[in-house]
Order: sequence, then structure tokens, then C-alpha cells
Amino acid sequence: MRVKCVICDKVESIDDELLIAKRLRNRPIHTYMCQDCYNRIEEKTNARIATGKFRLYEDKKTDDSWI
Repeated sequence: MRVKCVICDKVESIDDELLIAKRLRNRPIHTYMCQDCYNRIEEKTNARIATGKFRLYEDKKTDDSWI
């Protein structure tokens, strides 16, 4: 299966039997990212986390007395 990276537009070939290939075929919302872009984003995210200013915001859960 030929796939195109959504960030750098590099075209690669992946095996049709892989899980990512199945996801791309069956669910069009899934996108493919090449390993170079994935590693670059991972490194930059880890560097941001190391600064101490990086926060993951979670949904505020309210207790509903009706449930």
C-alpha cells in the first residue's frame, strides 16, 4: 500500500497486512505520518515537557446529582 505523510508529503510503501494499513483503509479519519516526522515531533514534545511549562489540560468533570 502506498501512503503519503501528512506533514512532509513523502510517499512510502507499507505492507498491506499491517495494522496501520487496515486503519487507513477502513477509517478515512486516520492519517499516516512517516517515522522521521513522528520522531521529530516526539523529540520536540519531550523537550517541551522537560521545560516544566508543558501542561496537558483534561476535561473538568462535574458531579451530577441526578445520576
